[in-house]
Amino acid sequence: MPYTREKRVAIEAITRAARLCTAVRAEMAGATFLQKDDKSPVTVADFGAQALVCHTLSEEFPNDVIVAEEDAADLRKRENAALLDQVTLYVRRIRPNATRRNICDWIDAGSNSTAKRFWTLDPIDGTKGFLRNDQYAIALALIEDGQVKVGALACPALPLDMKQRAGEIGVLFVAVRGEGAYMRPLSGGELEPIQVAQKRNTGSERFVESVEAAHGDQTLQQAIAQAVGITQAALRMDSQAKYGSVARGDAALYLRLPEPNSPHYREKIWDHAAGSIIVEEAGGRVTDMHGAALDFGTSAKMHANRGVVVSNRVFHDAVIEALARPVVEHI
Repeated sequence: MPYTREKRVAIEAITRAARLCTAVRAEMAGATFLQKDDKSPVTVADFGAQALVCHTLSEEFPNDVIVAEEDAADLRKRENAALLDQVTLYVRRIRPNATRRNICDWIDAGSNSTAKRFWTLDPIDGTKGFLRNDQYAIALALIEDGQVKVGALACPALPLDMKQRAGEIGVLFVAVRGEGAYMRPLSGGELEPIQVAQKRNTGSERFVESVEAAHGDQTLQQAIAQAVGITQAALRMDSQAKYGSVARGDAALYLRLPEPNSPHYREKIWDHAAGSIIVEEAGGRVTDMHGAALDFGTSAKMHANRGVVVSNRVFHDAVIEALARPVVEHI
């Protein structure tokens, strides 16, 4: 079947990266991190996960472009030698022959230039969640001709069943265009098909949003959810684990609406590509706040889109209609 190899490689790559991330978080409480120009943190796990995934993709698909979040410029600086040593220690557990130079080169296999066919990677989506011992994801997607064809998410801190949070932790989601969406324990096992919530269950539906207030207009998001009949308190979590939650029916709606203090902000493709195909293949719908398809092919930023609306389809049109009304009606 088309993309069988790509699906297999994506699963292998993010599973290895998840092993590294899990080890870093278990062994490096208060993990060392750098602060990037946009004030967001980047950790040993971000660098190590990107090195592993990019190396795997470059070995398996040497002609494919990779658009990834991190680069090794700061890691190469002499003053950050101790951080590079830490990254190397963890990468070598999986790639024993890796050198410091190898690792920096693997990280820099990622660029910001899209192509006709390319992979996009967020080595740790939700780094702040990773640092606070909460949700995070390794997110990888293959894009061809502007359309996501394969998406894979590793969510090492997500319960396999949200109704049994004391049970097994760690979930892998995967989807191929036209073949449905699936999940399994991150530890291994058979892939099982998943679907979004199929119908209204008035009074019990939930919507999901980011933990970080700066990642969306939480006041507007809550007002919109209530306007379409979702009255339960929001489920807040970091990362594209939110997409997984909608895809398997934990939530009916995920809203990420523009934060008023950041009017020029545009979403990045690696924050949404993998999750979007998983929701769509599970029967859901993903658009921007105006109902337009998300543009994953033009650049690393989705300049043509504002906000993101993810749903089980049941609520989607009502959300877009509510968002088209004057803002004062929502607040």
